[in-house]
Amino acid sequence: MANLKQEPIITAEGLKRRYVMGSETVWALAGVDLTIYRGEYLSIMGPSGSGKSTLFNIVGGLDKPSEGEVYIDGARISQLNPRQIAYLRCRKIGYIFQTFNLIGVMSAAENVMLPMVFAGMSDKDAQDKARQILDRVGLGERWDHRPTELSGGQQQRVAIARSLANDPAIILADEPTGNLDLKTGEEIIGMLKLLAAEAGVTVISATHDHKMLAVSDRVVYLTDGKIVDIKGREELQISFGTIDGEA
Repeated sequence: MANLKQEPIITAEGLKRRYVMGSETVWALAGVDLTIYRGEYLSIMGPSGSGKSTLFNIVGGLDKPSEGEVYIDGARISQLNPRQIAYLRCRKIGYIFQTFNLIGVMSAAENVMLPMVFAGMSDKDAQDKARQILDRVGLGERWDHRPTELSGGQQQRVAIARSLANDPAIILADEPTGNLDLKTGEEIIGMLKLLAAEAGVTVISATHDHKMLAVSDRVVYLTDGKIVDIKGREELQISFGTIDGEA
């Protein structure tokens, strides 16, 4: 049987993204080629302004490149119509955001239900599945609590549960520990790794958090819109409080 980690799920070819600000042109991406494999946990790291959020958004179908192509499961994203793009975002990709992006007037279960309802699942089936997923992330007893009644870590668990709602092949996590304390951040990282392994999904994280390196299969380093290094897990010497082998 083929090694799943060697089966591409996302391919980026010659990605460039420019923004025009008055008379100035800023290149957020200046030519990126990257293959991401099925079942891989990939972290994208770099300083502010390096282009990691832009790359993250383009790979997730949230933005379009000025030049270049992205393929997801062999589909050329630039050739998809708006309905097909919406289907891709709803069915194939789960999103986790630094600010959680939960709807305040809805309970935890209702927030998790949303992607399923958008995908056409009945309210009853969506509620049952939402509560099952919340059980998996340790919030089964708080399914009826609103975000304001939950801690930051609990809100991020709800966001993780929501990202799993439609059994995606890919999870995009944008600074998933950025608003959490050290202990809670470590718990969330461990949970993401475990859930990803159980579900066999590909996780792509744009992050500043060096704790992410401990669970990553590969780390992509960006500077000035270009990939300057890619390191496999075995190339990173990780110990408590220190990381050697960085670009």
